[in-house]
Amino acid sequence: MQVFITGGSGLIGSAVIAELLGNGHTVLALARSDSSAAALETAGAETIRGDLTDLATLRAGAARTDGVIHLAFANDFSSPAAVAAAVAEESAALATLGEELIGSDRPFLTVSGTPWVPGRASTEADPSSTDGPVGGRGVSVNAVLDLASRGVRSAAVRLPRTVHNNGTGGFAGLLTGIARRTGVAGYPGDGAQRWPAVHALDAAVLFRLVLEKAPGGTAWHAVADEGDAVRDMAAVIGRRLGIAVEAVPEETFGPLGPIFATDQPSSSTHTRQTLGWQPIHPSLLEDLENIQP
Repeated sequence: MQVFITGGSGLIGSAVIAELLGNGHTVLALARSDSSAAALETAGAETIRGDLTDLATLRAGAARTDGVIHLAFANDFSSPAAVAAAVAEESAALATLGEELIGSDRPFLTVSGTPWVPGRASTEADPSSTDGPVGGRGVSVNAVLDLASRGVRSAAVRLPRTVHNNGTGGFAGLLTGIARRTGVAGYPGDGAQRWPAVHALDAAVLFRLVLEKAPGGTAWHAVADEGDAVRDMAAVIGRRLGIAVEAVPEETFGPLGPIFATDQPSSSTHTRQTLGWQPIHPSLLEDLENIQP
């Protein structure tokens, strides 16, 4: 099928495009700039120019294709206001894409985060989180899943806190960036809190499987590592950068501090058993060994 993708030039999007093209699909990708368009076209995708605020362009892209995978997000965590603006921008984009697909029975995949459940690893049966700094994304995802009752084969691929490749990406990548700026590989609290993770190439396979197989209104977990301790990540980061590893105040991590401090392991047992997904690429702690000083 021909698939319309937003966020196709990012860490996850580029892996998804390669996976789709390698398995007989074609891609129409949203491109925000000349450089993004060039990269996407080099990868083998057709492009349409625009960004998440260009609702008419989003509508046109969805109308031209057999399904939609939404991956784009502003990823500006510099302040609570910036996070809120990014969430609002994405919400409007998802609503526009969904409206175009109503009654078509075409697949509509969006991303979500694995939920936090106190005392245990979250599962696919747990509801999306709708509170906290990015809780608005959960509200938008729930609206997408509700489109299953209106003739859309909607699904959410829940990504863990770190989607990584070659030592970069996700929350672990943010830890590395903060460590480079501050000269300390820090972690909030005692660092025992666990974050799930997945390699981008493994996540890309799951996006394809969900696109091809998943029924409407369903959520799936792209989780390879159920939960790595944050202090273990910091230890690798500190060793690779040659800097101290120690606890730092939660405020060091800005608006994401409360999320960084939360124990949030997650399971993908149902996803693996139902869709036959099997991660094969390096774990997060193995991949962090690729960090360069």
